[in-house]
Amino acid sequence: MANIHQAVDSFLNSERWAHDILAGQLVHRVFYQGDHARLICFAQAREEEQQLVFYSYCPETVPEDRRTAMAEFIARANYGLVLGNLELDFEDGELRFKTSIDVEGTELSPELIRPVLYANVLTMDQYTPAIMTVICGEATPAEAAATLAAA
Repeated sequence: MANIHQAVDSFLNSERWAHDILAGQLVHRVFYQGDHARLICFAQAREEEQQLVFYSYCPETVPEDRRTAMAEFIARANYGLVLGNLELDFEDGELRFKTSIDVEGTELSPELIRPVLYANVLTMDQYTPAIMTVICGEATPAEAAATLAAA
C-alpha cells in the first residue's frame, strides 16, 4: 500500500497548493484562497486506518451567543450534501467542513484525492458568505441556508 501522507504531499505539490507539514505529525497544513475566503485546511493521513480526512476551517469562530443559530444553519446546510459536512465545536465556536475517504484495499491515487480536497474547499468557500451572515446576525439560519440553494 502506498503511504497516504506521501500521496497527499505529491498531490499538493502537483496542484501547486501552498502547504507545510506539521512537525512530527502526518498532517499537512494547506492554504487555499477562494473567491470568498482564505481558508486554512488540514489533511490528516490516518495510515493505520488507511483513511484521509481533510478539514477546511471557517475564517471566523462562531461567538457563543450565535452557536445555536449556527447549529440550525448547519443542519439545514448539511441536508442533501453528498460529499462532506459542516461541523461546529460548541465549546470554542470552531466551524469546519470535513471530507474524507477510506482507501483500505486500494491505492490512494490523485483521482481519489482530487474530489476529497476540491469538494471541500469549493464548498466551504461557497458557504462562507452565508455562514458569515449567521455569525453576524444579518440573516436567520433558514434565510442563510436558502441562499445556498439559490447559488
